[in-house]
Amino acid sequence: MHSIRVWDLPLRLFHWALLCCIVGMVATAQLGLMEWHFRCGYTILSLLLFRLLWGFAGGYWARFSSFFPGPKRLLAYLRGEAPASADVGHNPLGALSVLAMLAALFAQVFSGLGTDDEISAAGPLVRHLAAEWVNLASFYHTRLGKLLLLALIVLHVSAIVRYRFKGNNLVRPMLVGDKMLAFSATASRDGWRERLLALMLFAACAFAVFGALRLLG
Repeated sequence: MHSIRVWDLPLRLFHWALLCCIVGMVATAQLGLMEWHFRCGYTILSLLLFRLLWGFAGGYWARFSSFFPGPKRLLAYLRGEAPASADVGHNPLGALSVLAMLAALFAQVFSGLGTDDEISAAGPLVRHLAAEWVNLASFYHTRLGKLLLLALIVLHVSAIVRYRFKGNNLVRPMLVGDKMLAFSATASRDGWRERLLALMLFAACAFAVFGALRLLG
């Protein structure tokens, strides 16, 4: 058996921070704590921008090139003809789930920036958008987008539970970073240089988000 570093520390921190922010976003919306709801949304946007950059600069298995589900890769996986390495990181079906989740989160956050509940909370883009766009953003954010995101989360958790019953624990590697494999595979670089780069990238993303909000405000 080989212990392979699959998920680098920056990716793991991103994953768990994103989970906490999503829970916080839902809780604050239900409790009517809209100021904190927006803060959760801004943090999620910063995390998502970081994940896009880390998809090109991160460890091997964090990069989009290692798991992007092209037609050939996806078809081979569905036929059971994919190499064993297809399950080291995100397999093609898992990759579709990840990309769909990222897209849905981006849509939810951006629509939230233009949402107006006409009572006490309005996103920073509301004053810059025409009324029809505000109505569309509000409808998507509070109804369609919310349900779509919930469905993707349920699908994601269901897949984790399903793999767990098949003897494949997907949670532990996302906690410790390493997977035990019966074959050798490329390991993700996860040294102090990569971690410092990740910190700088996230700081730049957060600065860009909150800087843009100040300009909009």
